[in-house]
Amino acid sequence: MNQGNNAPDIPPCEIFIDKEGRWFHKGAEILRKDLIQLFYAHMDLDGDGRYRLLWQGKHCFLEVEDTAFVVKSIGGQEGSFALRLSDDSTERLMPETLSVGRDNVPYCLVKGGRFPARFTRAAYYQLAQHIEAGEDGRFFLRRGDKSYPILFTR
Repeated sequence: MNQGNNAPDIPPCEIFIDKEGRWFHKGAEILRKDLIQLFYAHMDLDGDGRYRLLWQGKHCFLEVEDTAFVVKSIGGQEGSFALRLSDDSTERLMPETLSVGRDNVPYCLVKGGRFPARFTRAAYYQLAQHIEAGEDGRFFLRRGDKSYPILFTR
């Protein structure tokens, strides 16, 4: 999902987020957590699904390899899953938003359903322990006495 600049009046930020959730400016990795937190706090998606930063009345487009948010790990709590995200926040998985895309990579929606998030390999393995196959060959996530079908979007 390359988020290029297709609007002539909105400049590129010259910031790239790779599929593992690492941030880069002009090719150099951004290591300052406070800057990354600031960017996450002022990030939005436009109507075309492009990521942009909105800061002090100005905006620019980010280049994003897949998703800006990445699920780093999951933990189980009674009846739910806690996701640790690339912005160092933790939130509950909305299991009804779980899907599997190209190359069998799982995704879900985060931040109140506003943003897609890609699961890292480690988080995928943690989640896979709770995925079951139904008699019809479809997969679902079981949590407690509830089952949530997993949509395959390839």
